Amino acid sequence: MELFKPGKVYDFMRVRKYWIALSVLLALGSLILLFVPGPNYGTDFKGGTEIEVAFTKAVDGGEIRHAVTKSGAFSEPDVVQVTDPSHPYRYLIRVQEISTVDEASKDALRKALCLGVEGDAQEGAGPNCPKDARATELKFSAGGDKLSVRYDTDPDLEKLKKQLTAVPNVKLRAAANNPQVVNPRDHRVEIQLQSKGDQLLDVLRTELGKDRVPDAALRVEWVGPKAGKQLRDSARNSVAIAIVFIMLYLAFRFDLRFAPGVVLACVHDALVVLGAFVVFHKEVTLSTIAAVLTIVGYSMNDTVVVYDRIRENLGKHRGKSFSNIINLSISETLSRTILTSGATMLSVLAFFIWGTGVIKDFAFAMVVGIIAGTYSSIYVAAPLTEWIDTKMSGRSRTEEVKKRLRAAKAT
Repeated sequence: MELFKPGKVYDFMRVRKYWIALSVLLALGSLILLFVPGPNYGTDFKGGTEIEVAFTKAVDGGEIRHAVTKSGAFSEPDVVQVTDPSHPYRYLIRVQEISTVDEASKDALRKALCLGVEGDAQEGAGPNCPKDARATELKFSAGGDKLSVRYDTDPDLEKLKKQLTAVPNVKLRAAANNPQVVNPRDHRVEIQLQSKGDQLLDVLRTELGKDRVPDAALRVEWVGPKAGKQLRDSARNSVAIAIVFIMLYLAFRFDLRFAPGVVLACVHDALVVLGAFVVFHKEVTLSTIAAVLTIVGYSMNDTVVVYDRIRENLGKHRGKSFSNIINLSISETLSRTILTSGATMLSVLAFFIWGTGVIKDFAFAMVVGIIAGTYSSIYVAAPLTEWIDTKMSGRSRTEEVKKRLRAAKAT
């Protein structure tokens, strides 16, 4: 299928300086936006607690934000409404708090569970620390919502409950088997505390009313700051490694003139997508990085198609300049580029228009990336390749002139 008249050659390179200026502006602007104001990292990268709640009655984001802030137990939350026809009042609520117990609470729990207490009560252990209530080991889960306690003898679970409820800011999760003995031989007990997600729901019920807040959240997730930093570093490294291997692949498949153009085009596309996320205040998550890697591959594929035609035409039309070869090659592949990009864009647009949550953000990244990737193949990769070819050809001619001068002097 041909969208353009066969044999028609468009002079893309004639106006390249204007498009190169636009590319530089977009890339630099995106790079600045990544520092000021910076990307809006999701829980994956920033750390924190995130819950998704489908409220049973009408509520707006401002009410939710005020209710959480008013409690004083949480930092100012990020509240995002999720489009869902089956749940019209569905919201994503994110706070920075992660662990349910801080260091002071941990010390209080160790004291309340009589950890390390030895001897009889009359010898200073105290009336609240009889032998059957003295923990010999206490472990906290990473999120602080689960305790693992070990005893020398069978523990009294009712007495254990009283010990725990006496600690300020510590609440047991409502359940029939909490606490429970998970290993009778080792006298090991598992205790579930209210997570930050549970506490957040309690705050909402108190401030907004029990009739508006459901019994449970649709989803509760948390990521520690250390894990978030590791994920952020891994995401950055994965994009960089992908681009390096693309450069090596192209250097072997074509020659060194072609590799830098693809790398610059891939970096340009990744920056433009991330810049768009900052401009539209969208979250940068692991799904966003997956979209960026997909775009890098898509952009490389589109550029390789153009490069293949350039290499083919270099052999066919030896008398033409490199700039004319680029114009001819892009013109010959233009129909294929538009049909491929158009078909992909239609598929992605369906997810962008009717998708929700993570799928919608992924589709948004793909929409921006397809436009940037198609454009960069023509006005980022090709002009840089032409510039490198001009420099290499100029250097070759200079070396040839020097050789002839040396030969003339020798005779």
